[in-house]
Amino acid sequence: MDSPVLQTSSPPDVDPWSDTDALFRGIPESDVQLLTGQVQRREALIQSLPPRHLRSQDEQQRVETLRSNCRSLRQQFLSLHAGWLYRALTKEFTDRRSLRELAYGAADLSPGLVPSPALMAEERGHPQSEKEGHEIDQGLLFHAWLRSPKIGGHIVESALRPTNRAQTLLPAFGSSTGLDLGTVLIERRDGAAHLTIRNEHCLNAEDDRLIDDLEAAVDLTLLDDEIRVGVLRGGVMTHPRYAGRRVFSAGINLKALHLGQISFVDFLLRRELGYISKMVRGLNLDRRAAGSSKGAADEKKLGKPWIAAVDSFAIGGGAQLLLVCDRVIAAADSYFSLPAAQEGIVPGLANLRLTRLLGSRKARQVILYGRRISAQEPDSSLLADEVVDPTEMEKTIESSVQQLSKPAVAANRHMLNLAEEPVGTFREYVAEFALVQAQRLYSPDVLAKVGKFSRG
Repeated sequence: MDSPVLQTSSPPDVDPWSDTDALFRGIPESDVQLLTGQVQRREALIQSLPPRHLRSQDEQQRVETLRSNCRSLRQQFLSLHAGWLYRALTKEFTDRRSLRELAYGAADLSPGLVPSPALMAEERGHPQSEKEGHEIDQGLLFHAWLRSPKIGGHIVESALRPTNRAQTLLPAFGSSTGLDLGTVLIERRDGAAHLTIRNEHCLNAEDDRLIDDLEAAVDLTLLDDEIRVGVLRGGVMTHPRYAGRRVFSAGINLKALHLGQISFVDFLLRRELGYISKMVRGLNLDRRAAGSSKGAADEKKLGKPWIAAVDSFAIGGGAQLLLVCDRVIAAADSYFSLPAAQEGIVPGLANLRLTRLLGSRKARQVILYGRRISAQEPDSSLLADEVVDPTEMEKTIESSVQQLSKPAVAANRHMLNLAEEPVGTFREYVAEFALVQAQRLYSPDVLAKVGKFSRG
Protein backbone atom coordinates (compact mmCIF):
# COMPACT_ATOMS: atom_id res chain seq x y z
CA MET A 1 0.00 0.00 0.00
CA ASP A 2 1.24 3.48 -0.84
CA SER A 3 2.32 5.59 2.09
CA PRO A 4 0.16 8.64 2.90
CA VAL A 5 1.08 12.08 1.64
CA LEU A 6 2.20 13.89 4.78
CA GLN A 7 1.95 17.56 5.55
CA THR A 8 5.22 19.43 5.41
CA SER A 9 4.77 21.41 8.63
CA SER A 10 7.13 20.40 11.44
CA PRO A 11 5.68 18.67 14.51
CA PRO A 12 5.40 20.85 17.60
CA ASP A 13 8.36 20.90 19.97
CA VAL A 14 7.02 18.72 22.76
CA ASP A 15 9.13 17.53 25.68
CA PRO A 16 9.64 13.77 25.05
CA TRP A 17 9.58 13.08 28.80
CA SER A 18 6.19 14.71 29.30
CA ASP A 19 2.65 13.55 28.66
CA THR A 20 1.18 14.80 25.40
CA ASP A 21 -2.48 15.55 25.96
CA ALA A 22 -4.46 17.19 23.15
CA LEU A 23 -1.56 16.97 20.70
CA PHE A 24 -3.52 15.81 17.67
CA ARG A 25 -5.61 17.98 15.36
CA GLY A 26 -8.20 15.48 14.15
CA ILE A 27 -6.93 15.42 10.57
CA PRO A 28 -5.65 11.89 9.76
CA GLU A 29 -2.74 12.72 7.46
CA SER A 30 -1.53 15.57 9.67
CA ASP A 31 -1.87 13.49 12.82
CA VAL A 32 0.12 10.65 11.23
CA GLN A 33 2.99 13.07 10.83
CA LEU A 34 2.65 14.29 14.39
CA LEU A 35 2.60 10.75 15.76
CA THR A 36 5.60 9.67 13.69
CA GLY A 37 7.68 12.67 14.74
CA GLN A 38 6.91 12.35 18.44
CA VAL A 39 7.54 8.59 18.52
CA GLN A 40 10.80 8.94 16.61
CA ARG A 41 12.11 11.50 19.12
CA ARG A 42 11.47 9.12 22.00
CA GLU A 43 12.82 6.10 20.15
CA ALA A 44 16.05 8.01 19.48
CA LEU A 45 16.47 8.54 23.22
CA ILE A 46 15.83 4.85 23.88
CA GLN A 47 18.37 3.87 21.23
CA SER A 48 20.99 5.99 22.98
CA LEU A 49 20.72 3.71 26.02
CA PRO A 50 22.13 0.17 26.36
CA PRO A 51 20.01 -2.82 25.30
CA ARG A 52 17.49 -4.04 27.84
CA HIS A 53 19.60 -6.77 29.46
CA LEU A 54 22.48 -4.30 30.08
CA ARG A 55 20.45 -1.37 31.43
CA SER A 56 20.62 -0.17 35.00
CA GLN A 57 17.40 0.08 36.97
CA ASP A 58 17.39 3.83 36.42
CA GLU A 59 17.94 3.45 32.69
CA GLN A 60 15.14 0.91 32.42
CA GLN A 61 12.81 3.26 34.28
CA ARG A 62 13.66 6.00 31.79
CA VAL A 63 12.81 3.66 28.91
CA GLU A 64 9.52 2.70 30.52
CA THR A 65 8.61 6.37 30.89
CA LEU A 66 9.34 7.02 27.22
CA ARG A 67 7.43 3.92 26.12
CA SER A 68 4.48 4.91 28.30
CA ASN A 69 4.40 8.33 26.67
CA CYS A 70 4.53 6.74 23.22
CA ARG A 71 1.63 4.45 24.09
CA SER A 72 -0.37 7.38 25.36
CA LEU A 73 0.17 9.04 21.98
CA ARG A 74 -0.88 5.89 20.12
CA GLN A 75 -4.04 5.54 22.17
CA GLN A 76 -4.94 9.17 21.49
CA PHE A 77 -4.32 8.64 17.79
CA LEU A 78 -6.42 5.47 17.70
CA SER A 79 -9.28 7.10 19.58
CA LEU A 80 -9.48 9.59 16.70
CA HIS A 81 -8.40 7.60 13.68
CA ALA A 82 -8.84 3.82 14.19
CA GLY A 83 -11.79 3.87 11.79
CA TRP A 84 -9.98 5.95 9.17
CA LEU A 85 -6.99 3.62 9.35
CA TYR A 86 -9.05 0.45 8.93
CA ARG A 87 -11.11 1.87 6.10
CA ALA A 88 -7.93 2.87 4.28
CA LEU A 89 -6.40 -0.58 4.73
CA THR A 90 -9.51 -2.42 3.56
CA LYS A 91 -10.67 0.01 0.87
CA GLU A 92 -13.83 0.86 2.78
CA PHE A 93 -14.38 -2.75 3.96
CA THR A 94 -14.25 -4.24 0.44
CA ASP A 95 -10.93 -6.06 1.02
CA ARG A 96 -10.51 -8.86 3.53
CA ARG A 97 -7.00 -8.86 4.96
CA SER A 98 -5.26 -11.27 7.33
CA LEU A 99 -4.26 -10.23 10.83
CA ARG A 100 -0.63 -10.01 9.76
CA GLU A 101 -1.51 -7.89 6.72
CA LEU A 102 -3.54 -5.55 8.92
CA ALA A 103 -0.76 -5.18 11.49
CA TYR A 104 1.97 -4.48 8.96
CA GLY A 105 -0.31 -2.42 6.75
CA ALA A 106 -0.95 -0.15 9.74
CA ALA A 107 2.81 0.13 10.31
CA ASP A 108 3.25 1.27 6.72
CA LEU A 109 0.32 3.69 6.66
CA SER A 110 1.06 5.22 10.07
CA PRO A 111 4.76 4.87 10.98
CA GLY A 112 5.31 4.74 14.71
CA LEU A 113 1.87 3.38 15.52
CA VAL A 114 2.86 -0.30 15.49
CA PRO A 115 6.16 -2.09 14.80
CA SER A 116 7.28 -2.64 11.22
CA PRO A 117 8.15 -6.11 9.85
CA ALA A 118 11.85 -5.26 10.12
CA LEU A 119 11.52 -4.25 13.78
CA MET A 120 9.56 -7.41 14.61
CA ALA A 121 12.14 -9.56 12.86
CA GLU A 122 14.85 -7.92 14.97
CA GLU A 123 12.79 -8.45 18.14
CA ARG A 124 12.31 -12.13 17.34
CA GLY A 125 16.06 -12.60 17.58
CA HIS A 126 15.94 -11.94 21.34
CA PRO A 127 14.68 -14.02 24.25
CA GLN A 128 11.35 -12.84 25.64
CA SER A 129 13.01 -11.36 28.70
CA GLU A 130 15.22 -9.13 26.51
CA LYS A 131 12.55 -7.86 24.13
CA GLU A 132 11.32 -4.27 24.17
CA GLY A 133 7.61 -5.13 24.21
CA HIS A 134 6.65 -3.76 20.79
CA GLU A 135 3.87 -6.34 20.55
CA ILE A 136 1.96 -4.40 23.20
CA ASP A 137 1.44 -1.74 20.52
CA GLN A 138 -0.07 -4.39 18.25
CA GLY A 139 -2.37 -5.26 21.14
CA LEU A 140 -3.44 -1.61 21.42
CA LEU A 141 -4.24 -1.55 17.71
CA PHE A 142 -6.36 -4.70 17.64
CA HIS A 143 -8.06 -3.73 20.91
CA ALA A 144 -9.18 -0.47 19.32
CA TRP A 145 -10.36 -2.17 16.14
CA LEU A 146 -12.12 -5.15 17.70
CA ARG A 147 -14.05 -2.97 20.12
CA SER A 148 -15.90 -1.47 17.15
CA PRO A 149 -18.86 -3.69 16.13
CA LYS A 150 -18.38 -2.85 12.44
CA ILE A 151 -14.59 -3.05 12.28
CA GLY A 152 -14.34 -5.94 14.73
CA GLY A 153 -17.07 -7.83 12.91
CA HIS A 154 -15.20 -7.39 9.64
CA ILE A 155 -11.97 -8.67 11.22
CA VAL A 156 -13.75 -11.73 12.69
CA GLU A 157 -15.36 -12.57 9.34
CA SER A 158 -12.13 -11.97 7.40
CA ALA A 159 -10.23 -14.34 9.70
CA LEU A 160 -12.73 -17.10 8.80
CA ARG A 161 -11.61 -17.17 5.18
CA PRO A 162 -9.73 -20.30 4.05
CA THR A 163 -5.98 -19.77 3.91
CA ASN A 164 -4.15 -19.61 0.60
CA ARG A 165 -2.09 -22.58 1.73
CA ALA A 166 -5.18 -24.76 2.20
CA GLN A 167 -6.70 -23.75 -1.12
CA THR A 168 -3.44 -24.63 -2.85
CA LEU A 169 -3.32 -28.04 -1.12
CA LEU A 170 -6.99 -28.89 -1.63
CA PRO A 171 -6.65 -30.66 -5.04
CA ALA A 172 -3.83 -32.85 -3.73
CA PHE A 173 -5.78 -33.66 -0.57
CA GLY A 174 -8.93 -34.48 -2.55
CA SER A 175 -7.07 -37.02 -4.70
CA SER A 176 -5.19 -38.73 -1.86
CA THR A 177 -5.80 -40.50 1.43
CA GLY A 178 -3.93 -37.85 3.37
CA LEU A 179 -1.25 -35.18 3.57
CA ASP A 180 1.69 -34.60 5.89
CA LEU A 181 1.64 -30.90 6.71
CA GLY A 182 4.70 -31.03 8.96
CA THR A 183 3.45 -31.00 12.54
CA VAL A 184 -0.02 -32.24 11.54
CA LEU A 185 -0.97 -35.33 9.56
CA ILE A 186 -4.43 -35.15 7.97
CA GLU A 187 -6.02 -38.39 6.73
CA ARG A 188 -9.41 -39.17 5.23
CA ARG A 189 -11.18 -42.29 6.48
CA ASP A 190 -14.85 -43.14 5.89
CA GLY A 191 -16.09 -39.58 5.59
CA ALA A 192 -13.97 -38.19 8.42
CA ALA A 193 -10.78 -36.15 8.43
CA HIS A 194 -8.42 -37.38 11.14
CA LEU A 195 -6.01 -34.62 12.21
CA THR A 196 -3.08 -36.08 14.13
CA ILE A 197 -0.89 -33.57 15.96
CA ARG A 198 2.76 -34.60 15.65
CA ASN A 199 4.91 -32.04 17.42
CA GLU A 200 6.48 -35.01 19.15
CA HIS A 201 9.64 -33.46 20.58
CA CYS A 202 7.64 -31.12 22.84
CA LEU A 203 4.61 -33.28 23.71
CA ASN A 204 2.50 -31.61 21.04
CA ALA A 205 2.96 -28.16 22.56
CA GLU A 206 1.78 -25.34 20.31
CA ASP A 207 4.13 -22.96 18.51
CA ASP A 208 3.86 -20.69 15.46
CA ARG A 209 4.47 -23.60 13.05
CA LEU A 210 1.83 -25.81 14.61
CA ILE A 211 -0.76 -23.02 14.48
CA ASP A 212 -0.14 -22.61 10.75
CA ASP A 213 -0.37 -26.36 10.13
CA LEU A 214 -3.52 -26.76 12.22
CA GLU A 215 -5.28 -23.93 10.41
CA ALA A 216 -4.44 -25.47 7.05
CA ALA A 217 -5.72 -28.85 8.26
CA VAL A 218 -8.96 -27.37 9.62
CA ASP A 219 -9.48 -25.52 6.34
CA LEU A 220 -8.97 -28.70 4.32
CA THR A 221 -11.44 -30.55 6.52
CA LEU A 222 -14.08 -27.88 6.00
CA LEU A 223 -13.43 -27.39 2.28
CA ASP A 224 -13.53 -31.05 1.26
CA ASP A 225 -17.07 -32.00 0.22
CA GLU A 226 -16.52 -35.69 1.01
CA ILE A 227 -15.71 -35.07 4.66
CA ARG A 228 -18.53 -34.80 7.20
CA VAL A 229 -16.65 -34.83 10.54
CA GLY A 230 -13.25 -33.68 11.84
CA VAL A 231 -11.31 -35.64 14.47
CA LEU A 232 -8.45 -34.17 16.53
CA ARG A 233 -6.00 -36.52 18.26
CA GLY A 234 -2.41 -36.43 19.40
CA GLY A 235 0.21 -38.65 17.84
CA VAL A 236 2.68 -41.11 19.39
CA MET A 237 5.51 -39.39 21.22
CA THR A 238 9.28 -39.63 20.87
CA HIS A 239 9.80 -37.60 24.07
CA PRO A 240 11.59 -39.94 26.54
CA ARG A 241 9.00 -39.54 29.29
CA TYR A 242 6.09 -40.54 27.02
CA ALA A 243 7.88 -42.53 24.32
CA GLY A 244 5.47 -44.83 22.51
CA ARG A 245 2.38 -43.19 24.03
CA ARG A 246 -0.13 -40.85 22.47
CA VAL A 247 -0.42 -37.35 23.95
CA PHE A 248 -3.16 -34.86 23.05
CA SER A 249 -1.45 -31.54 23.84
CA ALA A 250 0.86 -29.87 26.38
CA GLY A 251 -0.49 -26.39 25.57
CA ILE A 252 1.70 -23.44 24.63
CA ASN A 253 5.36 -24.30 24.01
CA LEU A 254 6.95 -22.60 27.01
CA LYS A 255 10.47 -23.09 25.70
CA ALA A 256 9.51 -21.27 22.49
CA LEU A 257 7.87 -18.53 24.57
CA HIS A 258 10.99 -18.11 26.69
CA LEU A 259 13.13 -17.91 23.55
CA GLY A 260 10.91 -15.17 22.13
CA GLN A 261 9.53 -17.39 19.37
CA ILE A 262 5.81 -17.12 20.21
CA SER A 263 4.23 -14.38 18.10
CA PHE A 264 1.44 -12.19 19.40
CA VAL A 265 -0.24 -11.76 16.00
CA ASP A 266 0.70 -15.01 14.24
CA PHE A 267 0.13 -17.23 17.28
CA LEU A 268 -1.94 -15.71 20.08
CA LEU A 269 -4.40 -13.72 17.96
CA ARG A 270 -4.40 -15.95 14.90
CA ARG A 271 -5.07 -19.04 17.02
CA GLU A 272 -8.28 -17.61 18.48
CA LEU A 273 -9.55 -15.77 15.40
CA GLY A 274 -8.27 -18.40 12.97
CA TYR A 275 -8.51 -22.17 13.25
CA ILE A 276 -10.35 -22.36 16.58
CA SER A 277 -12.94 -19.81 15.45
CA LYS A 278 -13.32 -21.76 12.21
CA MET A 279 -14.05 -24.91 14.22
CA VAL A 280 -16.84 -23.03 16.01
CA ARG A 281 -18.27 -20.88 13.21
CA GLY A 282 -17.07 -22.56 10.02
CA LEU A 283 -15.37 -21.03 7.01
CA ASN A 284 -16.49 -17.78 5.45
CA LEU A 285 -16.70 -18.45 1.73
CA ASP A 286 -17.13 -14.86 0.62
CA ARG A 287 -17.89 -14.80 -3.09
CA ARG A 288 -18.50 -11.07 -3.36
CA ALA A 289 -16.46 -9.15 -5.88
CA ALA A 290 -14.40 -6.31 -4.50
CA GLY A 291 -16.59 -3.26 -4.09
CA SER A 292 -19.84 -5.24 -4.24
CA SER A 293 -22.63 -3.79 -2.15
CA LYS A 294 -24.46 -7.10 -1.93
CA GLY A 295 -24.92 -8.63 1.50
CA ALA A 296 -25.12 -12.02 3.16
CA ALA A 297 -26.61 -13.73 0.12
CA ASP A 298 -23.12 -13.70 -1.40
CA GLU A 299 -21.57 -15.37 1.65
CA LYS A 300 -21.64 -18.99 2.71
CA LYS A 301 -20.67 -20.43 6.07
CA LEU A 302 -19.26 -23.93 5.94
CA GLY A 303 -19.10 -25.70 9.31
CA LYS A 304 -18.78 -29.32 10.41
CA PRO A 305 -18.82 -31.18 13.74
CA TRP A 306 -15.58 -31.90 15.58
CA ILE A 307 -14.43 -34.74 17.84
CA ALA A 308 -11.50 -34.49 20.26
CA ALA A 309 -9.86 -37.74 21.36
CA VAL A 310 -7.73 -37.14 24.47
CA ASP A 311 -4.85 -39.45 25.32
CA SER A 312 -2.61 -38.83 28.38
CA PHE A 313 -3.49 -35.16 28.94
CA ALA A 314 -4.95 -31.97 27.51
CA ILE A 315 -3.06 -29.11 29.14
CA GLY A 316 -3.55 -25.38 28.52
CA GLY A 317 -4.28 -24.79 24.85
CA GLY A 318 -5.08 -28.49 24.49
CA ALA A 319 -7.81 -28.20 27.10
CA GLN A 320 -9.08 -25.06 25.35
CA LEU A 321 -9.70 -27.10 22.19
CA LEU A 322 -12.06 -29.41 24.06
CA LEU A 323 -14.32 -26.46 24.82
CA VAL A 324 -15.20 -26.01 21.12
CA CYS A 325 -15.54 -29.66 20.10
CA ASP A 326 -18.93 -31.32 19.71
CA ARG A 327 -17.82 -34.56 21.33
CA VAL A 328 -14.88 -35.29 23.61
CA ILE A 329 -13.62 -38.82 24.17
CA ALA A 330 -11.04 -39.24 26.93
CA ALA A 331 -8.87 -42.20 27.83
CA ALA A 332 -9.45 -43.24 31.44
CA ASP A 333 -5.83 -42.45 32.37
CA SER A 334 -5.92 -38.88 31.00
CA TYR A 335 -6.42 -35.49 32.70
CA PHE A 336 -7.23 -31.85 31.90
CA SER A 337 -5.68 -28.61 33.21
CA LEU A 338 -5.35 -24.90 32.40
CA PRO A 339 -2.20 -23.60 34.15
CA ALA A 340 -2.01 -20.27 32.30
CA ALA A 341 -2.53 -18.18 35.46
CA GLN A 342 0.48 -19.90 37.02
CA GLU A 343 2.44 -19.20 33.83
CA GLY A 344 1.34 -15.55 33.96
CA ILE A 345 -0.77 -15.38 30.79
CA VAL A 346 -4.44 -15.65 29.82
CA PRO A 347 -5.68 -19.09 28.61
CA GLY A 348 -7.20 -17.92 25.36
CA LEU A 349 -10.99 -18.00 25.41
CA ALA A 350 -11.19 -20.49 28.27
CA ASN A 351 -12.25 -17.68 30.61
CA LEU A 352 -15.29 -17.19 28.37
CA ARG A 353 -16.09 -20.82 27.55
CA LEU A 354 -15.16 -22.85 30.63
CA THR A 355 -17.77 -21.24 32.89
CA ARG A 356 -20.47 -22.47 30.52
CA LEU A 357 -19.36 -26.06 31.06
CA LEU A 358 -18.11 -26.15 34.65
CA GLY A 359 -19.96 -23.25 36.26
CA SER A 360 -18.33 -20.18 37.76
CA ARG A 361 -16.87 -21.68 40.94
CA LYS A 362 -15.25 -24.70 39.31
CA ALA A 363 -13.99 -22.62 36.39
CA ARG A 364 -12.19 -20.37 38.88
CA GLN A 365 -10.69 -23.41 40.58
CA VAL A 366 -9.25 -24.58 37.27
CA ILE A 367 -8.08 -21.20 35.92
CA LEU A 368 -7.10 -19.30 39.07
CA TYR A 369 -5.96 -22.16 41.30
CA GLY A 370 -4.63 -24.56 38.69
CA ARG A 371 -6.94 -27.44 39.57
CA ARG A 372 -6.30 -30.57 37.52
CA ILE A 373 -9.32 -32.71 36.62
CA SER A 374 -8.71 -36.42 36.15
CA ALA A 375 -10.81 -38.26 33.58
CA GLN A 376 -11.98 -40.55 36.39
CA GLU A 377 -13.35 -37.71 38.56
CA PRO A 378 -17.10 -37.03 38.48
CA ASP A 379 -16.43 -33.48 37.22
CA SER A 380 -14.75 -34.86 34.11
CA SER A 381 -18.24 -35.56 32.76
CA LEU A 382 -18.58 -31.78 32.33
CA LEU A 383 -15.60 -31.77 29.95
CA ALA A 384 -15.72 -35.22 28.31
CA ASP A 385 -18.71 -37.04 26.86
CA GLU A 386 -17.15 -40.47 27.19
CA VAL A 387 -14.32 -41.83 29.33
CA VAL A 388 -13.10 -45.16 28.00
CA ASP A 389 -10.32 -47.65 28.49
CA PRO A 390 -7.32 -46.59 26.35
CA THR A 391 -7.70 -49.76 24.29
CA GLU A 392 -11.25 -48.71 23.34
CA MET A 393 -10.33 -45.28 21.90
CA GLU A 394 -10.31 -46.24 18.22
CA LYS A 395 -13.63 -48.07 18.44
CA THR A 396 -15.27 -45.18 20.31
CA ILE A 397 -13.95 -42.60 17.85
CA GLU A 398 -15.42 -44.50 14.91
CA SER A 399 -18.78 -44.81 16.66
CA SER A 400 -18.85 -41.07 17.34
CA VAL A 401 -17.97 -40.31 13.72
CA GLN A 402 -20.99 -42.29 12.59
CA GLN A 403 -23.29 -40.48 15.03
CA LEU A 404 -22.08 -37.03 13.99
CA SER A 405 -22.27 -37.83 10.26
CA LYS A 406 -26.06 -37.57 10.23
CA PRO A 407 -27.36 -34.89 7.82
CA ALA A 408 -28.94 -32.56 10.40
CA VAL A 409 -25.96 -32.48 12.78
CA ALA A 410 -24.10 -29.61 11.10
CA ALA A 411 -27.15 -27.33 11.11
CA ASN A 412 -28.00 -28.06 14.74
CA ARG A 413 -24.48 -27.61 16.05
CA HIS A 414 -24.38 -24.28 14.20
CA MET A 415 -27.50 -23.15 16.07
CA LEU A 416 -26.13 -24.43 19.40
CA ASN A 417 -22.90 -22.50 18.90
CA LEU A 418 -24.82 -19.38 17.91
CA ALA A 419 -26.87 -19.57 21.10
CA GLU A 420 -23.92 -20.32 23.37
CA GLU A 421 -21.41 -17.87 21.90
CA PRO A 422 -22.89 -15.05 19.80
CA VAL A 423 -20.38 -13.41 17.49
CA GLY A 424 -20.74 -10.11 19.34
CA THR A 425 -19.81 -11.72 22.64
CA PHE A 426 -16.83 -13.41 21.02
CA ARG A 427 -15.68 -10.15 19.43
CA GLU A 428 -15.93 -8.18 22.67
CA TYR A 429 -13.95 -10.82 24.55
CA VAL A 430 -11.21 -10.99 21.90
CA ALA A 431 -10.93 -7.19 21.92
CA GLU A 432 -10.10 -7.21 25.62
CA PHE A 433 -7.97 -10.34 25.25
CA ALA A 434 -5.83 -8.63 22.58
CA LEU A 435 -4.79 -5.91 25.02
CA VAL A 436 -4.58 -7.93 28.25
CA GLN A 437 -2.62 -10.82 26.71
CA ALA A 438 -0.13 -8.48 25.01
CA GLN A 439 0.48 -6.73 28.34
CA ARG A 440 0.85 -10.04 30.20
CA LEU A 441 3.53 -11.23 27.75
CA TYR A 442 5.76 -8.39 28.98
CA SER A 443 4.67 -8.13 32.61
CA PRO A 444 7.50 -8.28 35.20
CA ASP A 445 6.40 -11.64 36.65
CA VAL A 446 6.30 -13.32 33.23
CA LEU A 447 9.67 -11.88 32.19
CA ALA A 448 11.18 -13.02 35.50
CA LYS A 449 9.89 -16.54 34.90
CA VAL A 450 11.08 -16.76 31.33
CA GLY A 451 14.44 -15.28 32.28
CA LYS A 452 14.85 -17.95 34.96
CA PHE A 453 13.85 -20.64 32.47
CA SER A 454 16.36 -19.39 29.89
CA ARG A 455 19.18 -19.33 32.42
CA GLY A 456 18.23 -22.79 33.66
